[in-house]
Amino acid sequence: MSKQPLEDKANGIHRAKTWEIGFFSLNNMSTNLYMLLMNSISYYLVGIVGIGVVLAGSIVTIMRVWDGVTDPFVGMIVDKTNTKFGKNRPFIVIGNVILFLTTFIMFRVIPTTPTGIRFPVFIVLYMVYIIGYTCQCVVTKSAQTCLTNDPAQRPVFSMFDSVWVTLVFSVIWPILLSTSLIPNYTLNSAQHADKINAFIAQNPSLEKCLTENNGVQVLSGFYNPEMWTAMQLGIGGIAALLAILAIIGISRKDRIEYFGLGTEQKVGFKDYIDVLAHNRGIQMLVVSASTDKLASSCKSNTTVMVCLWGIIFGNYALYSSASAITCIPLLLLTLFLMNKVACKMGQKKALLMGTYGSMIFACVSVVLMIVGANKGIMNMPIVSFVKPASFLGIFAPSNWSILGVLWIIVAVLLGAFNNMAGNIVIPMTADCADYEVYRTGRYVPGLMGTLFSFVDKLISSLASTLVAVCFATIGFSEVLPTVETPYSTSILLVTIVCFVGFPMIGWICNIISMHFYPLTKEKMAEIQDEIARIKAEQSKAKA
Repeated sequence: MSKQPLEDKANGIHRAKTWEIGFFSLNNMSTNLYMLLMNSISYYLVGIVGIGVVLAGSIVTIMRVWDGVTDPFVGMIVDKTNTKFGKNRPFIVIGNVILFLTTFIMFRVIPTTPTGIRFPVFIVLYMVYIIGYTCQCVVTKSAQTCLTNDPAQRPVFSMFDSVWVTLVFSVIWPILLSTSLIPNYTLNSAQHADKINAFIAQNPSLEKCLTENNGVQVLSGFYNPEMWTAMQLGIGGIAALLAILAIIGISRKDRIEYFGLGTEQKVGFKDYIDVLAHNRGIQMLVVSASTDKLASSCKSNTTVMVCLWGIIFGNYALYSSASAITCIPLLLLTLFLMNKVACKMGQKKALLMGTYGSMIFACVSVVLMIVGANKGIMNMPIVSFVKPASFLGIFAPSNWSILGVLWIIVAVLLGAFNNMAGNIVIPMTADCADYEVYRTGRYVPGLMGTLFSFVDKLISSLASTLVAVCFATIGFSEVLPTVETPYSTSILLVTIVCFVGFPMIGWICNIISMHFYPLTKEKMAEIQDEIARIKAEQSKAKA
């Protein structure tokens, strides 16, 4: 692919340099870091802001009403924007600045305010946060069309994205959370009585979050205000750096000659209505991607991971170990599948194959969860990238149980197929935008990005509510489970529902929606040929 010309005027194909795709893909990880931060927000709302578990789990969903108002407007602004700094780059800057400032105030200022105004202050900040998230997030989708229009190159974005997602979600974040953040910020009354009392004096709701272990009161790191300020500063700084690299990656291609037919267009509200009503590609992709995102959000929810590793398998430290052990094979298998399926067979087939594989291995994981529940038979070496020598323990059979070996194998297979199905949807939005140019001549990547983001966020935001409601039904209506919570069959059942049940619904929706999705590999080749023909005719007319 690297030997192909960047510009192929004979068929209208324009390509990006490989490093440009890699750098630009970091924009998605920049916003994903903030998503990671907000994934555990229910703990903060319960302990610091002082609201109930169900309301805390529902607040993200409720706020999507505001998201629904802002998304179309941001998309329209993107479509109408064409500055010296490009169409997309200004929104990366604006969005990232808003995200950093709102979370900085959210986690550093709110704990110092009177308890009576914390909730309304949080709501206002979260409303502004959503605007920033939308501004930066929409570029990940809208800029796909100008980055490259080569159908064989577009999956390369997903390959890079899979690398970043695997490293951060499966290695870096679990390690930081389970071996550094939680242990370092969890307090007990035997050693930190004064600090716990000081926190409770400032945040009275923390008193109900205390648990008892052998007569010693424990405050989980999830409820420690200092952990939230540390996470915000670290995540905010790294997200800003990734945003800068993304701007560098898209800078050469963020120009009008790479926008649709290469001419300025005026797009009105009626045009948006027509797109929503008649672009079957984006309709089906939104259904598929949003339900799939809901599935993955439920599956990876912090509370679900605490229950799976800390309560069901009985050792939360194994969470980071499993992530570290599976990281490299998971990444390699994901890239292999992307290259063999997405690049050669098309993105639609890649999504379907990833879905079928995920369903199969998710069912196997349920069997392993039931077999190993509360039996103390989940055993694998404790490894960490912080201590490279610890990986030598992988080769010692005494460090493994049969369940541990089987879980790692299934986790790699499930993760690789799930990554292929989930990550391929971003470049598929570019196919939908090109389909609209082919269908009507309109270039509306902003609309495609915000429509996709809005429905995606609206549906996926239900994850926090679903998880909170599920755990509330088994008695966790005031506080969420922690690693100190005793095992029960009800916790096992709810964890299975969240880890596999909800994802299974999302995967079924994938299969149904892809049946009606029209943009196959062959159709995209036809679309690019037609767009090239139109642009050639326009060039002759100008001459």
